[in-house]
Amino acid sequence: MSDRARFFTEESWTGGVIGLGYVGLPLAVTMMARGLEVIAFDVSPARVAELNAGRSPIEDVSDDELAEALSNGMIVTADPDRLRAADAIFICVPSPLGRNREPDLSYIRAAAETVARVVQPGMLVSLESTTYPGTTEDILVPAATASGLVLDEDVYVAFSPERVNPGADMKTGQIPKVVGGAGEVSARVASAAYARVVDSVYPVSSAKTAEMAKLLENTYRAVNIGLINEMAQLAHELDIDIWEVIDAASSKPFGFHPFYPGPGVGGHCIPLDPQFLAWRAREANFATRFIDLAEQVNTKMPSYAAGRVADLLNTHGLPVFGTAILGVGIAYKPNVGDDRESASIEVLRVLEQRGAVISVLDPLVGEARIAAHGFAPVAQGAALDDFSVAVILTDHDVLDLEAIAEAVPVVLDTRGAYRRAGIARDNVVSL
Repeated sequence: MSDRARFFTEESWTGGVIGLGYVGLPLAVTMMARGLEVIAFDVSPARVAELNAGRSPIEDVSDDELAEALSNGMIVTADPDRLRAADAIFICVPSPLGRNREPDLSYIRAAAETVARVVQPGMLVSLESTTYPGTTEDILVPAATASGLVLDEDVYVAFSPERVNPGADMKTGQIPKVVGGAGEVSARVASAAYARVVDSVYPVSSAKTAEMAKLLENTYRAVNIGLINEMAQLAHELDIDIWEVIDAASSKPFGFHPFYPGPGVGGHCIPLDPQFLAWRAREANFATRFIDLAEQVNTKMPSYAAGRVADLLNTHGLPVFGTAILGVGIAYKPNVGDDRESASIEVLRVLEQRGAVISVLDPLVGEARIAAHGFAPVAQGAALDDFSVAVILTDHDVLDLEAIAEAVPVVLDTRGAYRRAGIARDNVVSL
């Protein structure tokens, strides 16, 4: 073990976090809970003020957890120079796609510039933002060594992908951490540091390997969701219940893992991460056929789901134009109020473009956010008799499925919610 790895293993040290969103804030609070000191930095003064006032903007960190971290000395600042006092810096900034679905590395590059400005001898710098293989070596290593520091001697650089799962019971410290260093010593130092923050560390041979592992995790999900979405469309054409098919296949105790169809994929990972890999592959003149095909299927699912709504209305002698439709759930996944990249919204947009009058019931996303999307919000428990059809797009546990099916003549269930709840209604149709 190197002296610096021993330091992170044995000493009390200070972690600096760049970016206080869905990844950075839980990481900062976790480090505080595990007895470390934290300097939490964000470029947004408004976000810093909100946090210092004790208000957490994300569901995975409660106001009480934030208050405890602040009372124990966590520094939340918009001044990047405060990071000079950190022993390790963890970069947790967004990594979206650009207009042409190419990686937008502007946030990572801005964070790298901050690192170049504040880096000190002995510092560990770890990137957690999802990105293409090679980013750590291409962007972060030059930034960390720009002042003349030598990699693996004076400064240590690594990549450890975030594995945040909003709304899940498993907290940041419980999720195993893949860690890959930009050098051999960097790997040991980063592994030692993360071992103080999470329960389990899985070291790999390089930063590129860790970057690729993250992309594999979410590409695996995207491809399998694309497969089951295509199977769902075929099953409908063959008059077969896809949910019964999945249940039957799941009875096999080996060789099968169930995935479920829906109106598309959403959130900050699955729609985006495979495209980092596809973009990098194109640079290498390599065709990612499975990835590209899965994206084609998944991105067409909102239009397919909207088409199924139109077909249902047609069977009841109703047009889409002018018909009152209730969208139930616009979060990208159940039991969270997060509507980033939500396919549910896209379904409603397609129906709206066809002239439907759209209202939305989602008690977790909330009425203000629903209105911000341009939809009429419907409160939980409100009368639903005026709607001709309801579309279950996100199956939150708090939804009263019985009441919806009782009040609305036709319900399209794109998530299999009624089947899982054991509710059998003649007016409920599965995707």
